[in-house]
Amino acid sequence: MVYLLIIMVLGLLFFLPIKGKFKLIKETPKTRISERNIMFSRSEITRRTELQEQYYKDFPEHKDLDEVWQKKAGLGAKESQFYAPLSFKASEASFHTIEFLRPIVNGAVNPIPEEISAEKLTEFVLNWGKKLGAISVGICDLKKEHLYTERGRGEAYGKKVENNHRFGIAFTVEMDEEYLSTGPAGPTLMESAYQYLNSGVISIQIAEFLRRMGFESRAHIDGDYELIAPLVARDAGLGELGRMGLLMTPELGPRVRIGVITTNAPLIISERKPDYSVHQFCNWCMKCAVVCPSQAIPKTPIEELDGAQRWKINHEKCFGYWCTSGTDCGRCMSVCPYAHKNNGLHNFVRWGIRNNVFFRYVAVHLDDVFYGKKPKPKKVPDWLEG
Repeated sequence: MVYLLIIMVLGLLFFLPIKGKFKLIKETPKTRISERNIMFSRSEITRRTELQEQYYKDFPEHKDLDEVWQKKAGLGAKESQFYAPLSFKASEASFHTIEFLRPIVNGAVNPIPEEISAEKLTEFVLNWGKKLGAISVGICDLKKEHLYTERGRGEAYGKKVENNHRFGIAFTVEMDEEYLSTGPAGPTLMESAYQYLNSGVISIQIAEFLRRMGFESRAHIDGDYELIAPLVARDAGLGELGRMGLLMTPELGPRVRIGVITTNAPLIISERKPDYSVHQFCNWCMKCAVVCPSQAIPKTPIEELDGAQRWKINHEKCFGYWCTSGTDCGRCMSVCPYAHKNNGLHNFVRWGIRNNVFFRYVAVHLDDVFYGKKPKPKKVPDWLEG
């Protein structure tokens, strides 16, 4: 009888909705950033001498840091550590296809808008996004802190971002666990490239639909962003920003790519319910930081940076490893306890982490028991070898 009582008490402790007291006080950064400072932009300007000279004149603090990764083979390079022709060339094919999409991120708007209620249009957008392949879709007010101050890639380099749209529509697409778990080997780059393409196609379809309905809309896709996609997705209620700096979704953790459309269409914003269980879990769990090959992810508790409580990875270290491996690694995403396969057991664990502080604490340690503190990458599928 005593043992039964103990089991019942433990059951209540672990399954009652006991959220815990952890809460972020500050979520909005005080400063906006220039796209010129992101690593993809700094990589691109190595092929444009005049831009490189001006950039390091404006940001001399980055010059010595960048010279380290500039000496390495490079992302997608044949000389890189994990070069494999099948997965690398498949990745190139996806990224090349994306280039053909960039000219149509914007377009002509039907001069006679369709008469439709905000409720009906919102319902359609949310449901059609999922029909097109999105895992989750949300809408938020577009804020100035979502936007870059200036562009940093392609022909738009250096141009001031002027986006006056009212709303941001964000959605997520799944990155396949089988391929991501091989990282930093080639399949993770192949899957990443494919989901950038997939999310780009969905973004362009939704933006084109809204323009045909008579409303200004722009898709934001790989290589042609005016904004910081994870911030828009967070404020649209799709997840929280975790230790690795990526969006942590309730369905798949960080194992997603994000698509965004900005628009002036009449829409209703999605209710965002902040989920601070993510931040508490990330405070306790440091698996991504432990396995990171470049040690770019901080192992320290969450702190205030630029007016917001968050973690900040060392971008130069992270990108430097990409330039060695030749892939975008993905180790942090693949080992995250939130990112396990989408099945009944793992969905139950994600539910428990979200709803109960005791469950949350135990789950950190049980993940180490079942998967190891430093899980090894999985084998590359036979059909991708060679």
